[in-house]
Amino acid sequence: MAHKKGGGTKAAQGGNVSGKRLGVKIYGGSAVKTGQIIVRQRGREIIPGDNVDMGRDFTLYSKTDGVVEFAWDSRKKKKVNVVEKEDSKK
Repeated sequence: MAHKKGGGTKAAQGGNVSGKRLGVKIYGGSAVKTGQIIVRQRGREIIPGDNVDMGRDFTLYSKTDGVVEFAWDSRKKKKVNVVEKEDSKK
């Protein structure tokens, strides 16, 4: 017979794990600068559109200055575009 009460498993001692700060960082209609992060995500939930590129960890960031615009690519996938400002083209 055991002389001590059995302890819980090691996994039960994990406790309070902080979040990873994922999600949309700049919403539709907001101005964005080159290289600024628009969305942090796990997997390709939102796909890159015009003037948007994807990093190794599926982070979407702007390739030019402009305004963020979200649109549906298909029935299931959303797409994010950056529309350049008219005065920045001159």
